[in-house]
Amino acid sequence: MTARKTPAPDAKRCDAADEDSDGALFRTLVADAKPLETDRAPPQQTRPRPQATFARRDRHEVLRESIENEPGASEVEPGDRLLFRQASVSRATLRRLARGSFSRQAELDLHGLTAAEAREELGRFIAECVDRGLTCVRVIHGKGHGSGQAGPVLKRLADQWLRRCRAVLAFVTARPVDGGSGALYVLLRRAR
Repeated sequence: MTARKTPAPDAKRCDAADEDSDGALFRTLVADAKPLETDRAPPQQTRPRPQATFARRDRHEVLRESIENEPGASEVEPGDRLLFRQASVSRATLRRLARGSFSRQAELDLHGLTAAEAREELGRFIAECVDRGLTCVRVIHGKGHGSGQAGPVLKRLADQWLRRCRAVLAFVTARPVDGGSGALYVLLRRAR
């Protein structure tokens, strides 16, 4: 048989005294409180629309990396026509792009920029266009007449950078009225 512990008589009095003092303290603190005038909760304010900050930043980072990676050298002559399409783009769409059938929604002129500046500007431009939902843009890289023996430097680099950019579905040399061999029509992927 186990012995039961019985509380000391003073312990009961302490608990009752604590309860009385707690109650008195509570009543003192809420003495000047006033009851609510209504039993309805205030209307909820509309929350701001969430922004996918990290997703947008990640997309920009991927675009920047795909353009920044140093491409290998390729042979591009001043009068060469450039042409690129991903497998998901039909030949008919590429022909329409080459004919100028798509409305160009923005353009970027790389004239006078160094290779590093052009790479940065092109990456920023493509990322902004994708964010804005633009699908067809024109990139003016120049014909390379001022490049001397090096040939068309920005033309060659733009060709390589755009081929590596995941947001670019296709590009083709522009029609003569839009810059000919010194410019490109670029078809972009829609942002998800």
